[in-house]
Amino acid sequence: MRTAGLVLLVVACLAGQAQADTLRCGSQLISVGDREFEVLQKCGEPIARNIIGYKRSVNRREEVQIDEWIYGPNSGMYQYLRFEGGRLLRIDSKRGS
Repeated sequence: MRTAGLVLLVVACLAGQAQADTLRCGSQLISVGDREFEVLQKCGEPIARNIIGYKRSVNRREEVQIDEWIYGPNSGMYQYLRFEGGRLLRIDSKRGS
């Protein structure tokens, strides 16, 4: 019984957020791995752009910038796009308040 309660709690916490590998922008699709300029061409200007920070590259010789772009609201959902070094790394969707 306790396990069922824990499972319900985890599901409830995750209900307001979802992660995807693709996102539809009009008739276009963007995918994890796309470059910033491709996303901009397909989706247009985001409502916000934030520099999250910097991360050392794999070879540790340079730092890459980490950016977050926000699109929406679309049917009450906001899309948060995370870029590392100009490449789309992650797409999250969250319900607006």
